[in-house]
Amino acid sequence: METLVAFIALFATVFGIMYVHYTTRNKERLALIEKGADASLFNTGKEGHKFTFAWGKLTLKIGMLFMGIALGIMAGAILSYAGVLDEDANYPAMIFFFGGLSLVLFYVIDRKNK
Repeated sequence: METLVAFIALFATVFGIMYVHYTTRNKERLALIEKGADASLFNTGKEGHKFTFAWGKLTLKIGMLFMGIALGIMAGAILSYAGVLDEDANYPAMIFFFGGLSLVLFYVIDRKNK
């Protein structure tokens, strides 16, 4: 029963955050249009071109994240076997560390390519 309540709370929180985000964005845009401001800041793509989603970047980011998580699991197992850290803390700490490190490396690679 607690699991069901947790999932309902999770989905309600995500829905609430998305609702507030989209309604606030809509109000800001309407206020700019009413004041006669330049609406070109809403254009996210290049002029004359439709915005295209970069699937290559997304797959690289997800791949690097999963590789970081796998490295974190392996590092957690090594630390658990060696007895360096507490048994309960080494797996989550290493997973978050290597997952975050992989996302930072993706950012560096992405900025270098631009």
